[in-house]
This record gives sequence, structure tokens and C-alpha cells, in this order.
Amino acid sequence: MCVQMCVPLAKSQAPWSRRAGLSKRKRLRGTLLHGNAASQWRQSLVPVDTLRHLRRTLYAFFYWLVLSRLPAEWVHNVAFGLLRFAMRVPGLESMTRRLCAPRDPSLAVHAMGLDFPSPLGMAAGFDKNALGFDALAALGFGFVEIGTVTGEAQAGNPKPRMFRLLRDRALVNRMGFNNRGSAAAAERLARRTSKVIVGANIGKTKLVAEEDALADYVKSAERLAPHCDYMVVNVSSPNTPGLRDLQAVERLRPLLRGVREAIDRVRPEPRLPLLVKIAPDLSDEDIDAIADLALELELDGIIATNTTISRQGLHTAEDDVSAIGAGGLSGRPLHDRSKAVLVRLRARVQDRLILISAGGIESGRDAAERLRAGATLVQAYTAFIYGGPLWPRRVNRQLQTEKRAQD
Repeated sequence: MCVQMCVPLAKSQAPWSRRAGLSKRKRLRGTLLHGNAASQWRQSLVPVDTLRHLRRTLYAFFYWLVLSRLPAEWVHNVAFGLLRFAMRVPGLESMTRRLCAPRDPSLAVHAMGLDFPSPLGMAAGFDKNALGFDALAALGFGFVEIGTVTGEAQAGNPKPRMFRLLRDRALVNRMGFNNRGSAAAAERLARRTSKVIVGANIGKTKLVAEEDALADYVKSAERLAPHCDYMVVNVSSPNTPGLRDLQAVERLRPLLRGVREAIDRVRPEPRLPLLVKIAPDLSDEDIDAIADLALELELDGIIATNTTISRQGLHTAEDDVSAIGAGGLSGRPLHDRSKAVLVRLRARVQDRLILISAGGIESGRDAAERLRAGATLVQAYTAFIYGGPLWPRRVNRQLQTEKRAQD
């Protein structure tokens, strides 16, 4: 691509080619008279692939030069705030949606009674408080999962609590479910007017004792069920003490049954899809047990997977990783394990459950690979941070290419 940028164009590539029998001036004037003249002229000077590469390279350089040197959580909050502010500018959201939102019918997925414009979704953790799901959808996400929200508002763990592993294109976070509470999220969701598919991810308030966890989850479920399109029970974050213990089947069964009953009380029709999100660190036997439980309780699906506590196979210096401390690891290092969990789940449940794959998806090829491996939908977060605002658009285009190649 650098060769394409630096080497002069051949005569056959030039917009004023002598072979066409026109002078430079006449050829250019004739081109300018056409509706797509500017695009034709620009593409003849610089190949489209090179322009796309330039955009990616410029963002990557800006990320390395500026963003990576600032506190990760601060950058997230400022960038997300600027995105929401920009989308309030008259006409900008609709223009962004026209440029970036998925429109190709080949990308559409019908699942859980919902029509997803693309299988690519924003994972929980980015929009914790249901503040910007419309803006994220305008960038190209087919659905947005808000949260994790808890029964009560909480500040989360002490800062700093989010760290970058640049060499691994990964993040380590120990946020601790910082959010404004399920009541505030429900209030905002109740005001939405768009058709964006929004899932609600619920977790346990840190100060609530484990024996009272069910009541805490039920509180959030009852508040959010009337206003979201599907709900996820999160029992797999490594950053809330004791939460992962709830993945044990004997404890998970009454929790999921209680949440299902709570949802049906406040929203009997239409039935709200319910899923559970699991960790990549579970043993194969525990994965099978949760899959069997999901079938037993007639859940709608499983999200696999959350972040990992493993630090194996990293390129970042071991001392740097140790200095960061505890937290869940997300991004490229999860690729293999998340895919393995997906494959095992699909083999176990066959076609009886929806499976949403998350973890290590960095490109349209990765997303297509997960869909072929048995995923119904996919989610991402970390790759969006490293890839920039046009990343969802690129993934959707790559998915279209993969789809055409399959057909």
C-alpha cells in the first residue's frame, strides 16, 4: 500500500489518459460534469484500499501518540461524552447513520423474536448507564447491551481501574460495576424513541450479601424488563467479590428461575428473552452443566464469554502485567478460549439456544469465523477502543465480503 501511495500513477491510471484521446484539461472538465466526478477523480489518484488504510493508520497513530498516554478510563468517558454531544448536532446523527449503519440485507439476523440489522453488537461495559445506545448504533452496531447495572447505584472499585496492554491489543479492568443503578437506567430506557435493539445486563450490588443476591437481581429485572429488548444475568465478572460463585449450578438455578419469574410478572407479553453470561475460565464440565441448566430452565441463550483472570500468552512484559494487578482481561488474548467455549456450547445445545460470542473479535473475518463456529450474534468492546469510531463500519463491510464469498 505504501508503494501505491508513493509511486506516480501509470498513464493508464490517470484521469486524463492520452489513450482516451483527450487533453488533460478537457478530460478533467468532462469528469467534473458528472455527479460522482469528485469520487471518480479521487479514486483514480489514490486507490480505495489505500484511503481505508490511511484512515486506520491515522487513528492508530493518534491513539499511540495521544490517547494511550492518557488515563484509560478518563479517555473513555471524554470520548463517549464527545460522541453523545456530537450526535445532538442537528443532522449529524442521521448523516452518520447513513454512512455507517448496516443496510445490507445479507447482514440481517432474526433471533429471539428480534430483527437485528447486523450480527455485530456492542458488549456490556461500554455504555453502563444507557446514555448513548443511539449514538453507538449510528456508528454501525446492530444492537447495544447496556450495563452492567445493579439494584443500587455504586461507585465501583478505587481508581485507577482500567489499563491498556498495547502490545496485546487488550485491556485489564477492575471497574466493579460502577453505575447509577437500575432505576436510573430504566428511566432513560423508558424515554427512548428509536428502534435500536437494546439489551440490559444486570449484576449484583457489591454491598448486598450473597444470600440476598436474588432479591437484588429481581429488583433490577422488574425495573428494566418493560423497557429493554432482552435481558442478561451477569454472574461472571471477576471484579465483584463472590459473583463468580453464582455460576455453580446449584446457586445459579434459583437465581435464573427467580429472575425469569420476576420478568414475567411485570412483562407477561411479549415474552422478554433471557440469557446468562459466563466466564471463559470455567472448566469444560462447568460449561456443560450451565448449558444443560439453560436448556432445563428454557432460557433463550448464553453469552460466551466475559473477561478472563488468566494472563497466559501475553506479549506485554511480565513485570508490567504484575504491576497492573487484578482485573478482567479483554481483547485479542481471549480469541482462542472464547471460540473454544462457543464451539463446546454449540455442540452441547445444538440449535436449541441462541449463542452470542464475545472475546477477541477484532475484524469482520473474526466475526464471520465465530458465526460459522455456531454463534448467532457477536459482541465486541476492546477492538472498538483500539480500532476507532469507524471500526463497526469496517467490520460490517468485511462481513458482507465474507458473506458474498460464501454464497
